Amino acid sequence: TDQEVHVFRGRDYIFEEMDGLRFKIGPKSFYQTNSAQAYELYKVAADFAALTGDELVYDLYTGTGTIANFIARRVRKVIGIEYVPEAIEDAKANAAFNGLDNTLFYAGVHDDVIKTLLFAAPRRIVYVSCNPATQARDLSLLDVDYRVARVQPVDMFPHTHHVENVVLLEKK
Repeated sequence: TDQEVHVFRGRDYIFEEMDGLRFKIGPKSFYQTNSAQAYELYKVAADFAALTGDELVYDLYTGTGTIANFIARRVRKVIGIEYVPEAIEDAKANAAFNGLDNTLFYAGVHDDVIKTLLFAAPRRIVYVSCNPATQARDLSLLDVDYRVARVQPVDMFPHTHHVENVVLLEKK
């Protein structure tokens, strides 16, 4: 995020498509590089969330808003939060490209996300992570009020160690 972008030719973004949605991705925005597996990953996350259509969903570390936009048609409202301002601009553009009017995106993540989650006390948390060490650390901190109900790894790059791990946490 601290690098300056210099465009020598063409645009400073690309577009990806998934599940009938278009996503603008800039050089400072996060997007899963394996688009086919990203779709599988987001399906698992949506399944774990057990969405009924009336939820208010917070998508922390939303990046370009891919998960937020992916589930927006299935919930009442999605609020995406990300610490990279350029990614938030892409997330807002993505919602507009896709005609989604039930999304809000903000730059900034609270310094102590775990404490904030424990205070907010949602019924369930779907935690998607590419880093098993930090996910294990966070799950042990959330264990005070939450239990792990389901776990599903998604192999993002076959024949490598790169996986995304989806964990469903339910309030005890």
